[in-house]
Amino acid sequence: MTSSKQAYTLFDHLLELRTRLLRIVISVLVIFAALAAFAQDIYQYLAQPLINTMPIGSQMIATDVASPFFAPFKLTIVLSFFLAMPFILYQIWGFVAPGLYRKEKKLIAPLMFGSTLLFYAGIAFAYFAVFPIVFGFFTSVAPEGVTIATDITSYLDFVLKLFFAFGTAFEIPIAIVLMCWTGITTPQSLRTKRPYVVVGAFVIGMLLTPPDIISQTLLAVPMLLLFEVGILVASFYSRNDNNKNELTEEEP
Repeated sequence: MTSSKQAYTLFDHLLELRTRLLRIVISVLVIFAALAAFAQDIYQYLAQPLINTMPIGSQMIATDVASPFFAPFKLTIVLSFFLAMPFILYQIWGFVAPGLYRKEKKLIAPLMFGSTLLFYAGIAFAYFAVFPIVFGFFTSVAPEGVTIATDITSYLDFVLKLFFAFGTAFEIPIAIVLMCWTGITTPQSLRTKRPYVVVGAFVIGMLLTPPDIISQTLLAVPMLLLFEVGILVASFYSRNDNNKNELTEEEP
């Protein structure tokens, strides 16, 4: 009886997981269907920071026959996933919440909400602050006689890489809060490691961004600021011995 009950419980979890994954896929497809008609306009908006810095008379090009069609739709699919992120996190929360303790729920729920906002903030920072500076620099240092004509697919891959890099980097406060709350480290310990964090931020900036000092710095500096924010917030969420005892005594 016990083994059959456990098998039934596991089967129920798998069914729920399938249902929630299906909802996530459907939500992305619904958003994509709504945005598909505007795919060209969306790409035009994404390309605006580069177009604004290109010399007069220059334009973007398509070196592949199908890229004028596929590049905008690829962007629209990625954008649909980004826009569906709150619903995706809600589905993840709905799946894991029944197995969490009460105090864990009080922490995880705001962290998931904050994680979404920080990811969007990272993308917005890259588009509005980083792109104009980086593209302006790249176009200004082009050798004499070189015509700037960026391929639309290469440009899309470039900006999506930066979006992912900055969106992920802006999650640093969430990661710090979780590490401190679970007891992996403490805010005091992190403060003593600031010199190593500075070096690590620039190394990560070098790995996640194109090989230029401007992109690297524009990613590393926000990471360092977010590191300080994470330490400040973590000081309020650090798990102490009383919290540990309460969690072990509570029922899910």
